[in-house]
Parts: sequence; structure tokens; C-alpha cells
Amino acid sequence: MAKVRKSGGEASPATARAVRSRVLRIIGGRWRGRRLRFPPRAEIRPTPDRVRETLFNWLALRVPGARCLDLFAGSGALGLEALSRGAAHVTFVERDAVAARELRARLVEWQASGARVEHSDALHFLAGRALPFDIVFLDPPFASTLLPEAGRLLEEHSWLSAGALIYVESDAHAGLPPLPQTWEIAKSRQAGAVGYHLLTRGKGR
Repeated sequence: MAKVRKSGGEASPATARAVRSRVLRIIGGRWRGRRLRFPPRAEIRPTPDRVRETLFNWLALRVPGARCLDLFAGSGALGLEALSRGAAHVTFVERDAVAARELRARLVEWQASGARVEHSDALHFLAGRALPFDIVFLDPPFASTLLPEAGRLLEEHSWLSAGALIYVESDAHAGLPPLPQTWEIAKSRQAGAVGYHLLTRGKGR
């Protein structure tokens, strides 16, 4: 990658960090070590490598052959990691046109099969015709109130298969917002300001 330089000829440390922050790597599977770039949008907050590694250790036995939904796709790191590890299909939903275009470009570049990118608002997408998914990734902007409504639509519109797993990221200091009563926390951890949780569909309370 070409270095970004100041007028004096040296790379600005802050600028260099910003450039690096727009590059992620795939941790495991057939694309292990591949790097992907994503647009420098403030609302795109990729899941950190160590969190993704823990998450996919949790999901190790469930990803191969699974149908996955990356609802607030952003960089697409979660869905691409799932494809790399053998998911049968991933639908990426992203409302930012540039981010959606970059995701499509990566899928073509990496010759990915079993994937599609929907340039759409997440809640608008969930109001459409449902196809059940086995694993759903929910990582909306922390400052938004999208998570409870997305959970409601996923349940009420039958987007989840029997025994589906739901991964949720949220502000660790704010905690989880109200979610469907049928969702039960199976695993939960914190990394800095990020709270990350794996939920299963139980029988409700």
C-alpha cells in the first residue's frame, strides 16, 4: 500500500492510522489473510479482529453450509468471514451506496459464490418477503435505535430458521436494548467499548 505523505515527505502518523483503519483482513478459511478495503465512513465501525476471531470460534460448527444475513453490513467483514469459512449463502444489506459497491467488487474479485448485496435500508429490507436464515449478524451504529426494531421485524416476519443464532454488537456501557423474548443469551463478552453477544432462539419467557 502506498504511504500517505506530508508536505515534508514523511507520513503523518494520524493519517497512516486512518488509512490502516480502512483495511481489514480475513482471519480464517479459504480467504485467510486476504485484505479488504472499505470506505472511510464514520458510521462504518468494523468488528475488531479479536472479536471476530472469538465469534467464529463460537460459530465454528454452525457456519459450514449455513445461510447467513449480514444486516448492517458496512465493511462486510462478518459476512465475508462466514463465506470464507464455508457458509452456503450470505446476504449483505447495506444502505451506503459506496460501501455496497465496494462489497460487490470484493465478491467479484474473490470469485465468491452464494452471496448477494442488497443496497437497502435494513428495516426496509426486513419489511419485504422473508427467506429464513440460520445465522444473523446485527451490528448497527451504536448511536442508533435500530437494534430493537430489527429484532422485532426478524421475528414477526419469519426471517429466522428454527434454532437460528443471532450475533449482536452494542455499546458495552449502554448494555443490550430490549430484544425479542424468544432470544436468549448464550455467550457474552466485552472488548473495550464493544459488547458482543451470541443469542439463540428459545421458547420465550
